Amino acid sequence: MALSEFLVVPASSEHTATVIFLHGLNTTGYAWQEMVSTFASEAPLTHIKWVLPHAPQMPVTAKDGATMHSWYDIFDWDYKLGEDEQGILASSVSLGEIIRDEVESGIPPNRIVLGGFSQGGAMSLLTGLISEWKLAGIVNLSGRLVMRDKLESMMAEDARSRPIFWGHGQQDVLVKYAWAEDAFRFLQHDLTFRAAKNGDIKGIEFHSYKGLAHATSDEELNDLRIWLQRVVPQC
Repeated sequence: MALSEFLVVPASSEHTATVIFLHGLNTTGYAWQEMVSTFASEAPLTHIKWVLPHAPQMPVTAKDGATMHSWYDIFDWDYKLGEDEQGILASSVSLGEIIRDEVESGIPPNRIVLGGFSQGGAMSLLTGLISEWKLAGIVNLSGRLVMRDKLESMMAEDARSRPIFWGHGQQDVLVKYAWAEDAFRFLQHDLTFRAAKNGDIKGIEFHSYKGLAHATSDEELNDLRIWLQRVVPQC
């Protein structure tokens, strides 16, 4: 499944880093254009090019089979019916091709961040952990940990120390906050992932936002700005 359609917000100064950012269910990359355009115009982040892919359109089972932009099928909202592993892995391969295009254009992997919101966050987290590319970082905003039972056998050797920004609202009832807490504990205690602390960018930096539902906030986006400055500083 090649992703031939995406929106690009160019760096406003010399391009030395790239962020590939994935939208959530039933939207497109245009949903994030205003946010990333603001980021791209700010002095510490002007060197970053933003790539906003559009997910392919497909029937989504949990939406009564309605066709919409989706990175993979969702069988039910609580995932009791399992996961569309084939669709998840197909999207992951396509995202790898976008990363490869950036590398071939001259941006090294350690200057590329992969991130997203909700379903896009879930895809970014999985792809970033299993990717052959040693990326600068991974961003998961309000997203699930998918393919959890198979992750350990799939992930890259250095996955445990890859920089991860995980932001989640405590009032999220769609991708429940309790799921994020449980996934964070699983990664830390079962898979021995590092927790980023004391200014170290390696490992998971988990941010919890009181009063935030399934959305972003100014506080979260400001935390993300600071994190991006650390993982892909201007050079």
